[in-house]
Amino acid sequence: MTLASPTGHLSWLTPARRRELWATAKALLYLSPSLAIFVAFVFYPVLQSVYLSFFATDPIGRPSVFVGLEQYRRLIETPSYLNALTVSVSFVFLTVPTVLVLALVLALLGSLRLRGIMLFRTIFSSTIAVSGATASLIFLFLYHPAIGVFTYLLDLLGLPRIPFLTSASTALPSVALPSVWLQLGFNTIVILAAMQGIPDELYEAARIDGAGAWHTFRHITVPMVSSTMFFLLVVGTISAFQTFTQVNILTNGGPMESTNVVVYSIYREFYFNGQYGYASAQALMLFGIMLILTILQFGVAERKVYYQ
Repeated sequence: MTLASPTGHLSWLTPARRRELWATAKALLYLSPSLAIFVAFVFYPVLQSVYLSFFATDPIGRPSVFVGLEQYRRLIETPSYLNALTVSVSFVFLTVPTVLVLALVLALLGSLRLRGIMLFRTIFSSTIAVSGATASLIFLFLYHPAIGVFTYLLDLLGLPRIPFLTSASTALPSVALPSVWLQLGFNTIVILAAMQGIPDELYEAARIDGAGAWHTFRHITVPMVSSTMFFLLVVGTISAFQTFTQVNILTNGGPMESTNVVVYSIYREFYFNGQYGYASAQALMLFGIMLILTILQFGVAERKVYYQ
């Protein structure tokens, strides 16, 4: 007969396992401030939104009647929400491709080895330090029908004035312009950094083979920065769907709801109409849409991406 070790029930706690547990405990201790912030300001609000989306709420936001999926059915059947969704998609198509193309061009110019190129890089990257509210106010004055610079330039050229923010056909592009200007500096800096990481040997080999500037750009530069472009595409799409400041300052969702993006619609339903459950359902629907689009981007666009 063998006697069980008095510490047999702790035989799994080997020295290596103890060191691993101690390392995990220290890591959790260091991460605890960040985890507390995430729980308080991310995880709990998300769970609260899920909970509220199943209830009709009273004017002070307390759940009053359980309605199940009624809020989501209402979303699909409400023309104003479908319009907000359409406006948001249009805004994404107006801003994201424009930013990526312009940033790629500016990065190509910024990669040239010319005298004074550092000043050029500083100028186009200066928008990184500008907030969305500041940019919106700047363009609000630029668009002013009486004292705006854009109106002055149109008059100077003898062209008809454009109702930038007061016409349903021009309001959304006018809101998209400051968004493009804001994102351009960051995107250009990131693409320029990726270009500077391309080995010079690739360009030297292309020159030896007689490749021109266009073929070098198409077959070397673009594939080598494609992973960076894909990252900016995903981040830019998510950011464009979350646009609020420019709409709030420039148009308040008008005219005729032509700039009423989904986030601004959530803001109005929550703060002005007191529809907390309905606003929560809109927020969760937006989250689902962005999640699906991100998965599609990784499933489709990433196939064209070259990773070193």
